[in-house]
Amino acid sequence: MEQIFFTSDHHFGHANIIRYSERPFADVEEMNESLITNWNAVVGENDIVYHLGDIFMTPLPAAKAIRRQLNGRIRLIRGNHDKVAESMPDAFEWIKDLYEVKIPDPDAVEGRRRIVLCHYAMRVWNKAHHGAWHLYGHSHGSLPDDPNSLSFDVGVDCHFYMPISFERVKRIMADKRFVPIDHHGADQETQLESE
Repeated sequence: MEQIFFTSDHHFGHANIIRYSERPFADVEEMNESLITNWNAVVGENDIVYHLGDIFMTPLPAAKAIRRQLNGRIRLIRGNHDKVAESMPDAFEWIKDLYEVKIPDPDAVEGRRRIVLCHYAMRVWNKAHHGAWHLYGHSHGSLPDDPNSLSFDVGVDCHFYMPISFERVKRIMADKRFVPIDHHGADQETQLESE
């Protein structure tokens, strides 16, 4: 049975990201090889990978060669460095700016877990006040995690340079203290009624 994975910000081919994000690689060739090996160590051929942006920062021929080596069916959430990826749409099941996925989960309301996927971190998102999760990238681990928010960075810099499974995401979310923010609060309703 297929598994579901989430990841972001590989920056394949981007030599400067080694310095910017203090990645433990000697050069871009070692980084690319390690990221491919780590990916394929967890992702199977038919697994689904939601990649939350900034996958390639290399010329098109090199990007195509790297994509051919990666297992799984990739669904790309567009990042701010995905011009090369956009020029190779056949490499992905689809490319979108934002996506809400509903994954079967017996522990979720009505048996489906709603997850809002975006390259960028949000403070609120659709159904957040009902326990929907939010996964993002872009920040390379530089944003402090909020233990009261059902969101976190799934970028490779935060997760041992590999995609993380839905099951691992569930374990991380289980450790958070969910404090719902209801933007339809009683104070707002009272104010609207008095206007």
